[in-house]
Amino acid sequence: MDSSALKVWVVDDDQSVRWVLEKALKQAGMKTQCFDRTEPLLAALKDEAPDVLITDVRMPGMSGLSLLERLRTTNPELPIIVITAYSDLENAVAAYKGGAFEYLPKPFDIDEAVELVYKAARSVGADIDGTKEAPASMASMIGQAPAMQEVFRSIGRLAGSSMTVLITGESGTGKELVARALHDHSPRAEKTFVALNTSAIASELLESELFGHEKGSFTGADSRRIGRFEQADRGTLFLDEIGDMSPALQTRLLRVLAESEFYRVGGQTPIKVDVRVIAATNQDLARAVKESRFREDLFHRLNVIRINTPPLRQRREDIPLLLNHYLVEAAEEFGTPPKAIDAEALEALQDFGWPGNVRQLVNAARRLTVTAPGNVIYAQDIPDDLGGSETPRRAVKEWTRMLASWAERQISSSDGPLLDKAIPEFEKTLIETVMARTNGHRQEAAKLLGWGRNTLARKMKSLHLD
Repeated sequence: MDSSALKVWVVDDDQSVRWVLEKALKQAGMKTQCFDRTEPLLAALKDEAPDVLITDVRMPGMSGLSLLERLRTTNPELPIIVITAYSDLENAVAAYKGGAFEYLPKPFDIDEAVELVYKAARSVGADIDGTKEAPASMASMIGQAPAMQEVFRSIGRLAGSSMTVLITGESGTGKELVARALHDHSPRAEKTFVALNTSAIASELLESELFGHEKGSFTGADSRRIGRFEQADRGTLFLDEIGDMSPALQTRLLRVLAESEFYRVGGQTPIKVDVRVIAATNQDLARAVKESRFREDLFHRLNVIRINTPPLRQRREDIPLLLNHYLVEAAEEFGTPPKAIDAEALEALQDFGWPGNVRQLVNAARRLTVTAPGNVIYAQDIPDDLGGSETPRRAVKEWTRMLASWAERQISSSDGPLLDKAIPEFEKTLIETVMARTNGHRQEAAKLLGWGRNTLARKMKSLHLD
């Protein structure tokens, strides 16, 4: 489609957003028209329609999501791009369910927005499926980082679907939360969601856990047991840590996925089920296939759609949001007022590596709620194993702040060059410290300072430290 023929309308109550989009779209050769509210847009739509519509979510009067619902009836073929500062899962899902072509969080890359307009224009004529309203908010799925926004988009695109999904990511990144969100925004939302960590159950018991068993099928089987597949019939079965499953169980699972039926342990009658399987793993299954540790045909059965949950170190901008949320949860759990976080303490927590990801952050919020003595969490309240104030990096920041304070005082009281005063004092302090540490052994002190022994002797003489 020739971009010069494209008509793009923008509705957003933020004048700066309208200005930026209008300028960028015009530079791309498109015809633009901007509205600050939904009502004037609806009036204009009575006479003509654009090729693409860009709308904010929250505006005075009719919201962007209400506009989507209305246009789904009156202009079902109009591709709509939703742009919003409120980048959470529920807005993402609601936008897709409302018929949006794409969901783009603020702040957005303007080139990406223009490219989306091209894609939206080329999509005219695509079917837009309507589904029921989204369920209640899942507040624990929080994220404004680009990697989390991609997770939200994936959940939104799969709303209304019962496709098999493979969720990958490190331990503690929230794979089960994603699985629950996929279930809650699917046609199976009113049915059962069954979760099973396959690595937490002994391999000899896992078969019975999954498929159930008949009475007397093995020692200790005193009655019939209904397995997880039967429990999840017409619903969703979430299988976590699927990469640890034994080869024999992989074969049985493959048959269930292919034929939708199985036998209980010791059973003779096939049992038909209608189950959506969502699997998760922290392993590289493609590599496991190459190493013959995982069946290739099962991998392809599970890997229909893949969603990757990012580690917390790749979404550090979300740490303040997550901390505040889980501090409130912890306060409710312990019956205390929620604690605030001092800026320096927050900086320390954002600098921390979080090897345990969000799960570790949740535990840290509970721990700090109990151990921090006041209503505010300060840097000194953070333990060393969470990146507390005793780390070398934190100590370096402390003395550089003191150095900056000294420099400010020197600037105010003297006209002399700062370095002429600072460097001798700096060297003198370091020499005195290492000499005390080495009990006066100059060879060892010089090594700690990174100097030769003669250099140390010369410096000590010039600084009157002999």
